[in-house]
Amino acid sequence: MKNFEIPIIYRSPLISAIKNRRKQQDKMKKDFTPTLLDLGDLRIYLARHFGFCYGVENAIEISFRTIDENPGKRIFLLSEMIHNPQVNADLQSRGIRFLQDTHGKQLIDFANLTKDDIVIIPAFGTTLEIEKRLQDIGIPTEKYDTTCPFVEKVWNRSAQIAQKDYTIVVHGKPGHEETRATFSHAAAATPTVVVKDMKEARLLAEYIKGTTTPDSFYTTFKGQYSEGFDIQKDLARIGVVNQTTMLASDTQAIADFLKQTMIETHGLTPDTVETRFADTRDTLCYATLDNQSAVIGLLDTPADLAIVVGGYNSSNTSHLVELCEERMPTYFISSEEKIRSPQEILHYNFHKRQEERTQDWLSTKKAPLRILISSGASCPDALVEAVIRKLAGYYNATRTVETLVTTFAG
Repeated sequence: MKNFEIPIIYRSPLISAIKNRRKQQDKMKKDFTPTLLDLGDLRIYLARHFGFCYGVENAIEISFRTIDENPGKRIFLLSEMIHNPQVNADLQSRGIRFLQDTHGKQLIDFANLTKDDIVIIPAFGTTLEIEKRLQDIGIPTEKYDTTCPFVEKVWNRSAQIAQKDYTIVVHGKPGHEETRATFSHAAAATPTVVVKDMKEARLLAEYIKGTTTPDSFYTTFKGQYSEGFDIQKDLARIGVVNQTTMLASDTQAIADFLKQTMIETHGLTPDTVETRFADTRDTLCYATLDNQSAVIGLLDTPADLAIVVGGYNSSNTSHLVELCEERMPTYFISSEEKIRSPQEILHYNFHKRQEERTQDWLSTKKAPLRILISSGASCPDALVEAVIRKLAGYYNATRTVETLVTTFAG
């Protein structure tokens, strides 16, 4: 796999040494057991896979290279490069300006752009409508397009099944940049509808079976279906694709459920199921799946609490938090700065969409205290190391961290 030029500020000697060691020991990536960092009275278990994925590293490399190669030019990002506040702040400090916020709200009018400007497409991709607007101005989008290859894979698969007259069902968060982009690409070729969870999939199934009044569809799924969607005929043949950062198990469950709905509704057999339901299992992102599988493996380890590091608006990170919350107290933090002391931590409640303060969260008297740690696909390894060092400081184990770097690198 390609090695990317990532700014050194995002790298971590400790995490790099650990990841390289695990890669040598498990080249096929079949072992999802965590890595133990024994710091005496503190034991930290790191997930087998976490941090920057291929698509994120690709986007960061292109963005920083674009800045270096175009001194004096106005450079814009369509929206957040990735869902990590540090990376986005670093890009802004280098002069890049955002045209939209993460929800698609316009911050700088496209009318202010000229053909001499550079606009970088973020890793989530963008809609066909926005691509056309930029091209009409005379701004080329191909050279500075950082769309993740695995997002493009979903688009390509959607196009393939669209040619066979399947309607696309997108499992994703309707307001998310990636889902908006995938919806746009799919809807250009075939009727498309977005379902955000199993609850909405079950509602959709009622329309497939004809047990719910058709006209109510347009209210229930308002803003989530393509123009001209005909509930009477556009659910006769379907295929499910996903926002790549959703829980893979949730996407598979929704696909399996809708497949079974089609089988029961149309009396299909294993040999005839593809006449109504397209096989799209190959659209699941390997990095999302690896990170989620690693957290599931991590949770097999008895522990006192879990910490997940990442941007608060990161979909893939929130799903890692969701997995951990089912088993133990879990703290979702954006950086080590959120750890104020052993007595106080600021952490994000993604259910309420707000940061909360918890007291007496860390017991320095219990020995050993066992903490599980993972991070999202847009989180720099340097942040994970900073969290480890912050925790180690409470247990007088800073020197031990330095020893671990040498141990794993040796």
